[in-house]
Amino acid sequence: MASQSFDLIVIGAGPGGYVAAIRGAQLGLKVAVVEREHMGGICLNWGCIPTKALLRSSEVFHLMHRAKEFGLSAEKIDYDIDAVVKRSRGVAKQLSGGVAHLLKKNKVTAIMGEATIPAKGKVTVKTEKGSEELTAKHIVLATGARARELPGLEADGDLVWTYKHALMPPRMPKKLLVIGSGAIGIEFASFYNTLGADTTVVEVMDRVLPVEDAEISAFAKKQFEKQGMTIMEKSTVKKLDRAKGKVTAHIERGGKTETLEFDTVISAVGIVGNTEGLGLEKLGVEVDRTHVVVDEYCRTKVDGLYAIGDIAGAPWLAHKASHEGVMVAELIAGGHPHPVRPESIAGCTYCHPQVASVGLTEAKAKEAGYDIKVGRFPFIGNGKAIALGEPEGMVKTVFDAKTGELLGAHMVGAEVTELIQGYVVGRQLETTEEDLMNTVFPHPTLSEMMHESVLDAYGRAIHF
Repeated sequence: MASQSFDLIVIGAGPGGYVAAIRGAQLGLKVAVVEREHMGGICLNWGCIPTKALLRSSEVFHLMHRAKEFGLSAEKIDYDIDAVVKRSRGVAKQLSGGVAHLLKKNKVTAIMGEATIPAKGKVTVKTEKGSEELTAKHIVLATGARARELPGLEADGDLVWTYKHALMPPRMPKKLLVIGSGAIGIEFASFYNTLGADTTVVEVMDRVLPVEDAEISAFAKKQFEKQGMTIMEKSTVKKLDRAKGKVTAHIERGGKTETLEFDTVISAVGIVGNTEGLGLEKLGVEVDRTHVVVDEYCRTKVDGLYAIGDIAGAPWLAHKASHEGVMVAELIAGGHPHPVRPESIAGCTYCHPQVASVGLTEAKAKEAGYDIKVGRFPFIGNGKAIALGEPEGMVKTVFDAKTGELLGAHMVGAEVTELIQGYVVGRQLETTEEDLMNTVFPHPTLSEMMHESVLDAYGRAIHF
């Protein structure tokens, strides 16, 4: 049985894991990363990246149908679902290979296999060739999460899908039910609806995209319905009856149950952390509802053991995991990094229209006791948005009336997932309304709406 010693062992090569490994190596640590499935983890292979490739195809398809608006001609517009999926998988494969290259370039030892932690500072890896015993003073858990499956709604890959099945569909759905309207659910609903599926979204909460600002959620819902989606809020799928080629869903709403037939169901009801089989209970690691309990520096209660990314809890975002990976590596190498602030991490949803946000919603700011000023600016008032043919959308900003602190920013519309970073930087630099008002935004750009929304919060908007 082979045995190797390292300064740092990272279990899981998703965005948080491989970034932690690379940053550790940059800081002079001897590092190993253990991955059981795919370099790049869920994000690169089965999440963020391939879904964006699919959504880009549907976006182009949608624009082709609007060709006449732009003075263009396009006839016999169609798609090949197999070719769309093939492109998506190719994008994922390219980036996964890039991760392997980066690890090799930084002299990180990459081991494919199943890891367990039999004792503090020790990792056993089952590989195709047998077992390897590794030791390290520091171990980082970055094993990610998987789709949550509810009793009676379990995926079968045929009639009922998880996100993995939806990324490599056995067929194009004709009548689709999506259970859950968080980012994953609404992105797949948007993709398949754009390609022509008759799409119904069921959400147990009182609005779609429930973590977003209520005003943004309401705006997005109207756009989804204009596109032909059926949105059922405050509704619960109680049971799925499966038969050949069809699923009958029993949906409870307002105390009444109705049955609707679909040929495909996508279950997107959250995630569970991959904590099993690691030996965490024996080590004394605290796990709460499938997620490892950590402090602000991602340290568990076991000395030398850290957890980052989805396994360490919300927000379940790849960029949060990556930043935690950098922070932990620098901490292990003797640095003094700042802890990651969840309230300053942007959330992005790549449906049509896109949705993006950072910080407190209007409701959360009021709950926290702030006296607030709120600004809004519509896409219809922006020259670039009109030129793009994307006049539907809104930028909303929330400020502390006393200090001028930017408490939150919320957007819906074209390319807002790119725009939101401006406000993220602003929050990181502790920007006030005065700083933002005095910033010169280039014209004509969508970013001008960010300026106007700030001005509107203080009664100074020019173009609205």
